[in-house]
Amino acid sequence: MHTATQNAAAAREPALTAANTPSNARSSLLDRIFQLRRHGTTVNTELLAGLTTFLTMAYIIFVNPTILGDAGMPKGAVFVATCLIAALGTLIMALYANYPIALAPGMGLNAYFAYVVVLGMGLKWQVALGAVFISGCLFLLVTLFKLRKLIIHGIPQSLRIGITVGIGMFLAIIALKSAGIVAPSKATYVTLGDLHQPSVLLSVLGFFTIVVLDRLGVRGAILIGILAVTVLSFFFAGNRFEGVVAMPPSILPTFLQLDIKGALGVGVFNVILVFFLVELFDATGTLLAVVRRAGLLSDDRMDRMNKALLADSCAIFAGSLLGTSSTTAYVESASGVQAGGRTGLTAVAVALLFLACLFISPLAGAVPAYATAPALLYVASLMLRDLVELDWDETTDAVPAVVTALAMPLTYSIANGLAFGFITYAVLKLFTGQWRAVHPMSWLIGAVFLFKFVYVGGH
Repeated sequence: MHTATQNAAAAREPALTAANTPSNARSSLLDRIFQLRRHGTTVNTELLAGLTTFLTMAYIIFVNPTILGDAGMPKGAVFVATCLIAALGTLIMALYANYPIALAPGMGLNAYFAYVVVLGMGLKWQVALGAVFISGCLFLLVTLFKLRKLIIHGIPQSLRIGITVGIGMFLAIIALKSAGIVAPSKATYVTLGDLHQPSVLLSVLGFFTIVVLDRLGVRGAILIGILAVTVLSFFFAGNRFEGVVAMPPSILPTFLQLDIKGALGVGVFNVILVFFLVELFDATGTLLAVVRRAGLLSDDRMDRMNKALLADSCAIFAGSLLGTSSTTAYVESASGVQAGGRTGLTAVAVALLFLACLFISPLAGAVPAYATAPALLYVASLMLRDLVELDWDETTDAVPAVVTALAMPLTYSIANGLAFGFITYAVLKLFTGQWRAVHPMSWLIGAVFLFKFVYVGGH
């Protein structure tokens, strides 16, 4: 009996080994590519982390077409470009830098693209895409020649905080306007909108839903809020349901439509500079924050960080070719890191999920602006928390940061906020005898903006 059992077991063993071989081979291949064991993680953990990251940032596939659509860009093509560049940029990050970081068109930069460069300055969206392309090339050159550290160290920390907070406030006023909570007024410039409109009430409900769900730790809280308002809009706001699944729209209306020659015009120089500076701070800050949280700042940190920045810069000009505003690393990647993601396999999972989203264009097209407004407002609210890091006792640092932050929403221009901030910083340091402490890079940027105001004019 014992011999028969052993023989049966021996007969089953080859079959079991053969059945497990493909799975083991896949695991071994993934381990070699992403160094899973070295980072103390597994395939399942990485895939779950990828799903977590995707759920926290998937709102961009609805928000980005809405914002760029306001600039006159075809929303269907922008939707496809958003999904494709998110997948492509994230894959480059995964396979080249092996970081669990996802990329997509950046919030704030898309608003600057649409509401300042196109609608505010009257430039064509093709020219704005050309400016994004050039800024991406500059970012690539700065990374290749390792000038990033010099530039970053040349910008005072206070102004970096002011830039982040200012973009948050700029997003906030756009969100409140899209929700109908803020309306124009001849007497006071802005006033309270009609709170009895169904769209306004749905936006308020969406905002509270997002904040509550996120506080309770629900994954995909922002995405759930957008979808909830969209579903309710079919019943209470006259929105039309066109289905969920369909073949992707054509990307041809935006593909290779950038106007580089137009972007090189003298009047657009400040546009390129703003794109470049914000991309630089956004990408570097996000990458450092997520990598530090993942515990991946090792001896080879600068080598891999440069690879990550190269991936980011490649995604910027690739996105401009496809037809979307600047692409950058997403701080929401930290949610995947919190779920255990440590390698590029997490990013691969995110990229594949963005590709799958190409087939939900009817749903994306049905999302109204007042459904994405709560997401914008919540993101904006979180960006204002950096104010606590300011040294309020040193007014020559704090005041320029506040001027930067206030000027962005009140002049409806990120460029003006940057300009006022750098000029204020230089003037205050000069007349308080602290001019030696100012980095030459800050003097240079301040001088460029001053020249722009004096000889070119403002927008």
